Amino acid sequence: MADRVTVIGWDGSPLTRAATAALSAATLVAGAAHHLALPEVPEGAERIRLGSVDLAARRIAGHRGSAVVLADGDPGFFGVVRTLRAPEHGLEVEVVPAVSSVATAFARAGMPWEDAQTVVAHPRTLRRAVNVCRAHHKVAVLTSPGAGPAELALLLEGVHRTFVICEELGTDREQVTVVTSDTAADHDWRDPNVVIVIGGGPERQEAAWIAGRHPAYPQGVRGWALPSAAYPGPGARPPGDSGEGEGPVLRAAQLAHLGPRTGDLVWDIGSGGGALAVEAARFGAAVLAVDSDPTACARTAAAARAFGVQLQVVEGRAPHVLERLPEPDVVRIGGGGVPVATAVADRRPERIVTHASTRDEAEALGAALAGNGYTVSCSLLQSVELDTTAWSERERTVVFLLSALRSDLAP
Repeated sequence: MADRVTVIGWDGSPLTRAATAALSAATLVAGAAHHLALPEVPEGAERIRLGSVDLAARRIAGHRGSAVVLADGDPGFFGVVRTLRAPEHGLEVEVVPAVSSVATAFARAGMPWEDAQTVVAHPRTLRRAVNVCRAHHKVAVLTSPGAGPAELALLLEGVHRTFVICEELGTDREQVTVVTSDTAADHDWRDPNVVIVIGGGPERQEAAWIAGRHPAYPQGVRGWALPSAAYPGPGARPPGDSGEGEGPVLRAAQLAHLGPRTGDLVWDIGSGGGALAVEAARFGAAVLAVDSDPTACARTAAAARAFGVQLQVVEGRAPHVLERLPEPDVVRIGGGGVPVATAVADRRPERIVTHASTRDEAEALGAALAGNGYTVSCSLLQSVELDTTAWSERERTVVFLLSALRSDLAP
């Protein structure tokens, strides 16, 4: 019985001596059609067209002989190695790597990529991949049928990005095309392909010490739930006049209940000065900041630039403007009362947070959310800002914080 399998990465270049030696001794070879057509595959070896890696692993585990799996690029990077190493298969895996398709794509584009996010897009994960493209300046997307460049572009409607589309890397049909996201859906693209999605701000110039996106700490700013004075912008309010929902204590509680994360789309309705929208974006989430006031929209955009985060500002009045927005994961409602809460609940996000200044208003909002299939909790938050020169009360804030979790997700 086979208890060892050699996984060979293939990037279109000639196979290494180690890969050739493993293939020459193989009695079973699994891979895609173009892998099985390689001249190095022994004529007498059993061949498995690789579809489900789990099924192939079972066949390999029961095979009497030497097994090899061929895979594109680096098989340890979003590849077959993880599945083959699953304990239930009992296989010992040896890997002969090749250059990953992501590294090859960035090489073809002549770009550094330690600051890039890498996501896999399947039809079931496409929306989350798109949210990463909304939130980050540079993203490599490993696509699949039904979740390719055209589908990415359609879901990015209203967000301008540049696509570097690398088709059939490592083959004689390799092609690299640069298009804008608003035209990518007008073309047919060959599989397999990798899409580099770029835009939304300048490329970082400083040397990095860790791969991926770095937290945005402009001018030495550290932390979150910052005071409103930390968020500059045209028409910004003076310190102490933070506006509805903008206070750091309430904002901290709202963010804690929302839990924004990479791959999420956050709606911030009534974004005001943009403090919560910016901080949600700093957690890696994609953010739509909605406000009917042009000055507030300008302040939010300025705050996003100051903190180096990507977010989309939408000027319009809720609930009507919400009809044309993509589906949210979590929503902060900064105002608008029951009509807005009901409209948001109709879109079925996982979590909704809002606040009220009176108990009657809190009860009305809670009833509306509960009546639309949410489990609602409410806390009375009181914060007192002190003047530390005299240790006297400077400002007192009392607010009802409502947090709603979709009932099918509630414990």
